[in-house]
Amino acid sequence: MEITAAMVKDLRAATDAPMMDCKKALVESNGDMEKATAWLKERGIAQSAKKADRVAAEGLVGFKLADDFSKATVVEINSETDFVAKNEGFQNLVLKTTEQIFATNPADVAGVMSSEFGSYFTETVAKIGEKIELRRFGTLEAEDDTVAMNGYVHSNNRIAVIVKAKCDSAKTALGMRDVLKQVAMHASAMKPKTLSYKNFDPAFVEAETIGRIEAIKKENEELARLKKPLKNVPQFISMSQLTDAVLAEAEANIKAELKAQGKPEQIWDKIVPGSLARFIDDNTTLDKELALLDQTYVLDDKKTVAQAVQDAAKALGGTAEIVDFVRLEVGEGIEKKADDFAAEVAAQMG
Repeated sequence: MEITAAMVKDLRAATDAPMMDCKKALVESNGDMEKATAWLKERGIAQSAKKADRVAAEGLVGFKLADDFSKATVVEINSETDFVAKNEGFQNLVLKTTEQIFATNPADVAGVMSSEFGSYFTETVAKIGEKIELRRFGTLEAEDDTVAMNGYVHSNNRIAVIVKAKCDSAKTALGMRDVLKQVAMHASAMKPKTLSYKNFDPAFVEAETIGRIEAIKKENEELARLKKPLKNVPQFISMSQLTDAVLAEAEANIKAELKAQGKPEQIWDKIVPGSLARFIDDNTTLDKELALLDQTYVLDDKKTVAQAVQDAAKALGGTAEIVDFVRLEVGEGIEKKADDFAAEVAAQMG
């Protein structure tokens, strides 16, 4: 009997098994859907469908870096429990999945799971007996030898980062590898969400502004109660809001204040730059929290990450600029169900 694509699709929808396994099951069952479903269940391939309502928020990250630093891949695979994440079979699955993605450059998770490797993944999950998901992955590649790359995996194997920089020469790129590993370690700890403030959606910045300013006002109430110095309450939260007109107005206000204080005009040029820098610092809290290049560098709190990278490259006699990064943290953004054990027991008894 001819096995059609529609038959494979229907079996996949019913069992949640990979397409290649569905096709094989239909061939073995001569196109009989019930027999094909039973065939999959006997081999544990259809079991994952029964686990669909569970939350997989634990797990591990995988990391692979080419020996010549020309390519790197990070992968997140989730499990339901931390116990399974410590299982050797699960750890091997993470390792093999990372190597497969590194070698084949799939477009997305669906591309991995619909391939022959997807069958191996599903069979391994069935043996482990818990809901396990390939959640996401990222790969960065160097276009040529002037691109520097490096990465970092945190000791708990739950956070992995790749950082990529464009340099002026192969010599600078080689010299920047250690610096980029330090930047990857920084990103591991500081949790940036985007590369630069320039990447923020204006609507996101607008939505965040009121809440963040109110949070600082509330913090000041507590500081005042404790008789501690208050924080400056900003008007803005991102460099993307600090237009030329806003900065010109801020500078004019600083000069007006200096005049009111009776400071001689001949010394204003020594005071204004520092005051304007403080204004920018106070009004870019979103950038410093979420944008990698704009964050205060953990290894030198007098510089941003962008400045630290520029200075490191300059010391090598060249230039470098971070152009991309990938950071994966296990379970990030997944809402875990709050287990109510008493309610579960009561429901079973009822």
